[in-house]
Amino acid sequence: MANAMETSRRRRVTDRLITFGPLVCLVVWLLVSTGAATAAEPDAEVLDIGSRRELMIDHFLVDRMVGRASHRLHHPQRREIAIVHDASWEGNGGNYHTVFYDKDFRGGRYRMYYHAWHIPSDGNQSHPLYIAYAESKDGVHWEKPNLGLFEHNGSKQNSIVLATINGQQGHDLSVFKDPNPRVVKGEEYKAVGYGSGPAGLYAFKSPDGLRWTPYNDGKPVMTGHAFDTQNIAFWDPNIGKYRSYIRDFNGKIRGIKMATSDDFVHWGKRTWLEYPGAPVAQLYTNQIRPYYRAPHLLIGFPARYVDRGWSDATRRLPSLKQRKQRSRTSSRYGSAVTDSLLMTSRDGLTFHRWNETFLRPGLRTRHNWAYGDNYLAWHVVETDSTEDDSPRELSLYATESYFTGKTSRLRRYVMRIDGFASVFAPREGGELITRPFRFRGDSLAINMATSTAGSIRVEIQDSRGRPIPGFTLAESAEIFGDALDYPVQWKEQSNVSRLAGKTIRLRFVIHDADLFSLKFSAEPAP
Repeated sequence: MANAMETSRRRRVTDRLITFGPLVCLVVWLLVSTGAATAAEPDAEVLDIGSRRELMIDHFLVDRMVGRASHRLHHPQRREIAIVHDASWEGNGGNYHTVFYDKDFRGGRYRMYYHAWHIPSDGNQSHPLYIAYAESKDGVHWEKPNLGLFEHNGSKQNSIVLATINGQQGHDLSVFKDPNPRVVKGEEYKAVGYGSGPAGLYAFKSPDGLRWTPYNDGKPVMTGHAFDTQNIAFWDPNIGKYRSYIRDFNGKIRGIKMATSDDFVHWGKRTWLEYPGAPVAQLYTNQIRPYYRAPHLLIGFPARYVDRGWSDATRRLPSLKQRKQRSRTSSRYGSAVTDSLLMTSRDGLTFHRWNETFLRPGLRTRHNWAYGDNYLAWHVVETDSTEDDSPRELSLYATESYFTGKTSRLRRYVMRIDGFASVFAPREGGELITRPFRFRGDSLAINMATSTAGSIRVEIQDSRGRPIPGFTLAESAEIFGDALDYPVQWKEQSNVSRLAGKTIRLRFVIHDADLFSLKFSAEPAP
């Protein structure tokens, strides 16, 4: 039927051209037949980003790069020790941290949850594994409040929020404040954690994030997987469901599975994550969550486990004495090392995982080269900068001194907002040309940084790459400096509303500069 309609259309075109010369008829016929006269790209190839923020963290917007332009990964910068796990109910096994900002709790607090235990060199626990709690007004200075909820060494003066899961010691507890618009009163805080009695993943609810009760009559909501890491769950507004990311083994490879749920209790099929183009890696944690400034984008910081074996290089790593002591329990406890990677997804299953390490152990004496170090907390939070008049920044927290001495600790790291990765070009220059897309808004702002001699210029093109008058490269105002939301202008004008809803491309011409993100807004750019 479709072929018959197309034949009829071509006949009508031919009949109307009968009065034209043969050469014109031939040219027009070829245009109609091949579709070359069509001005717009097929709808299936046109992205619609609306007014959402897009980070240069993957290849989603990239059609091509020209010259010296390329993606580059940025790395967290080390800051102060946030917290030392030196209380009697803590120890050298502090790990699996969750950190988030709660604007409704005590006038606004950063809240932290983690498992607390101590493992002497003989491998035996000196006390049960607890889930402990800390909080902060600024994300920099932390305190462990006396909650009076559970007894340890004959006293309830401690920060323990969970001592057992179904009568057995808990393994991890990943807490989030539920933004589900249909959340039940008294269940505003939710969490999942692994318990061993019976073995499985348990789900919890709380009205305040401190007092927890289990769902499902105290029975696991998932079974049949390893779960021996920090398992997480959260509400994903993109699909209107809860997602859970759990630990399992794919043969001998440590990996991550995902499941979804409508009610936080009944979970569907568990599916392995995929990482096209990335090498096989042993992944412990996953730390996946929607990025708060671009919730359609899921960002994860999986901890990578590498057993380097006992070689001369292994023996040259810090704390050889403690390393040998740990290896008496299991050889890999002394020879394995861990760091953290960066990965991101738009569907929750297929992830772009950077091959380059996101958080290296670094040049340290003894705190960052043990099995269990460099695990990043779940997830990033925005904090004030501690340096002069710098703008707000992202704080990340990573484990140190794990399984080494008498205590472990958590260090704060910082990054610029949206600053995980960028499109960069050196002084010689390069270009980023985007795929065709549509947007909503009146103005365009970019997160960027240049050198004093660097610059960025922006051209708006139609779907076929032709400069649009009024928004050409020659009319683009030169951008230089360092800003989180820099307004893009062309000959003193920044209003792009007449192009909203149309198919366009952006062309960025970059010299010694980084482009981190872009966003079209309904209001004029600042």
